[in-house]
Amino acid sequence: MKSPEIYQSQYPTPTARSYGGGRRTPLSIVSDAFLFFSGAVAALLLVWTFSTFSNHQPQPTSSFETPILDSKSPVSVVDNVGCAGTSNGVNLQYDPPDPNFYDDPSLSYTIENPIKNWDEKRREWLKLHPSFGPGSDERVVMVSGSQSRPCSNPIGDHLLLRFFKNKVDYCRIHGYDIFYNNVLLHPQMHTFWAKIPAVRAAMLAHPEAEWIWWVDSDAAFTDMDFKLPLHRYKHHNFVVHGWPELIYRKKSWTSLNAGVFLIRNSQWALDFMDVWSGMGPQTPNYAKWGEILRETCKDKSFPESDDQTGLVYLLLKEKEKWGNKIYVEGEYYFEGYWLEIVETLTNITAKYDGVERGERMLRRRHAEKVSQGYSALWEHFLKDAGYGKFSWRRPFITHFTGCQPCSGQHNQMYSGQSCWDAMQKVLNFADNQLDRISTIFEWKLLYKEKSKRRILSV
Repeated sequence: MKSPEIYQSQYPTPTARSYGGGRRTPLSIVSDAFLFFSGAVAALLLVWTFSTFSNHQPQPTSSFETPILDSKSPVSVVDNVGCAGTSNGVNLQYDPPDPNFYDDPSLSYTIENPIKNWDEKRREWLKLHPSFGPGSDERVVMVSGSQSRPCSNPIGDHLLLRFFKNKVDYCRIHGYDIFYNNVLLHPQMHTFWAKIPAVRAAMLAHPEAEWIWWVDSDAAFTDMDFKLPLHRYKHHNFVVHGWPELIYRKKSWTSLNAGVFLIRNSQWALDFMDVWSGMGPQTPNYAKWGEILRETCKDKSFPESDDQTGLVYLLLKEKEKWGNKIYVEGEYYFEGYWLEIVETLTNITAKYDGVERGERMLRRRHAEKVSQGYSALWEHFLKDAGYGKFSWRRPFITHFTGCQPCSGQHNQMYSGQSCWDAMQKVLNFADNQLDRISTIFEWKLLYKEKSKRRILSV
């Protein structure tokens, strides 16, 4: 215990003028300090109390509580985060009580019931939901699907899962919604015809989307950076990969591929799909359409009416009615045949690595949300790469036509093993882009540099 003398020697002695006279004892000093501290705390509490009453800012709610929205306000009160809103300002909870086409008791998603005045209905819905207005002309919903039963091919379910993951990854990067269908929306429209009811249902369920994008379950995105050039299709309502020369001169049923197509959410599209699906197995004229399509496309080997040959037929026979709104895309791999793509991937990877080696910014690690800026930077280096076959640009979509990963009943032109090996290679090629192959590349360079130094030191 310190003596009074030692304790006092640590502090200057207060003068009579400072404290009202006389020498202070240690006890009185402690008492004064306690009173001073208590007064300071009381003053702070008083200031905080007044500031609380005078602060009119809304208090944050718990993250476990759902905020109550004003039913008349189209703007989310949660600053567009969490469940009520998204980062692009769309309000996912606001749905006014005003009547719209969903209130029509005759509305049906089934393909047998035609819909009229769809463009006007969509416009009215967007007017009632103004947060969906900005950017609606480029909003895309991707649709894909497969059967509900387990695959008969032992690795089929695994491959379908990886193909689906690939699509989800692409949609996440580019801000697209995705719907995966695994039920027959029409019990008679099976196999390749099943896509049309699914696309039509997606149109009605997503009036906020300008485009519905069908992508077969066995098609994979192999350029995660490439974004649909929607400006090219502003005067068209349907986009499909194909070759006009083969369509109009050769009249070949393989002149296009209906496994990937982009269709505008419009009355035109609904009318077009009504006509297109009229060749399907749910109609009494299915067998007759098989004969007509084989007569139109002489190279068609099987007798059944199919969606792809049906599309060729409409381009040939009803071009004035439909053809002017259909864009046959052949300048890039809107979808590409896997057999001509897989063997080029190694060379493409080497080319991209070479560009990255000379450009530090392309190797920079970055958040996925800003990846589109780096994609734009890449375009400067890809301007001479070309598009499609013989290009060293990454193919946009690789389509495993004829491989049948779920059933395993592949085309006899090639072995099943070649299909499975190629699928793994393509899916890994896409995944490497997500895993920032440039970061892996940096580690390779570092390893090579260290190995080189060891050799020189020896």
